[in-house]
Amino acid sequence: MDWKRLARKAVRTGVRQGITQLRRSGKDTTALTVVDSLLREQSPSPGPAKPDGSRRSQGKAPAQAPKPAPREEFDRSRSASRQKPTQRFPKRPDGGYPGDYRGPIRPVYTPDLDGDADPGEIVWAWVPYEEDHTQGKDRPVLVIGRDGRWLLALMLTSKDNVPGGVGDVRADEHGTAYINVGTGDWDSQGRPSEIRLDRVIRIEPTAVRREGAIMPMDRFSRIVKAIEVE
Repeated sequence: MDWKRLARKAVRTGVRQGITQLRRSGKDTTALTVVDSLLREQSPSPGPAKPDGSRRSQGKAPAQAPKPAPREEFDRSRSASRQKPTQRFPKRPDGGYPGDYRGPIRPVYTPDLDGDADPGEIVWAWVPYEEDHTQGKDRPVLVIGRDGRWLLALMLTSKDNVPGGVGDVRADEHGTAYINVGTGDWDSQGRPSEIRLDRVIRIEPTAVRREGAIMPMDRFSRIVKAIEVE
């Protein structure tokens, strides 16, 4: 048994494993590569096969294929190319806006954060401008009842139109009535809010973007009492 050949083969195997581990870790493999090359030069290369299946030794070792360069791009962090998730934004009702609600209001308080807008909840929805119903924007509203397929709602604002404590009803310089409702989960910044009382808006349920919070029942009662109830 050729013990010298077996020992050289074992060393060469260990060197190859070391090169592989160093490459994976990103470290320099120059030293082990040189050792591996020396071991290859000292090892006799098998010659072409004889008719009987044995090998004939040759004096010159076959040329080695060049080793591929390390993949340096893996050493640099790169941001993955991802598409932005599709977001659902409020839009105008497909059938158009029939105008603000002018009839009698029968308030209902049935909040349930189940994904659907219900009376007693503050939701974000598409609200038409008062002067041009073909235009509007996304804003929070308090749902107070229903009118057929429409939700009836009042607009919220964090703008301090009138002073006063929670439950106080006052008019601004233009005669528009507001009620102070204080703070709640509907405003992520914890700002006090007011609700406009003289405009009841029709909201298309499919135009609601998300639920914001539940208006406490005591404050809800003060709000609906402040508007005309028939």
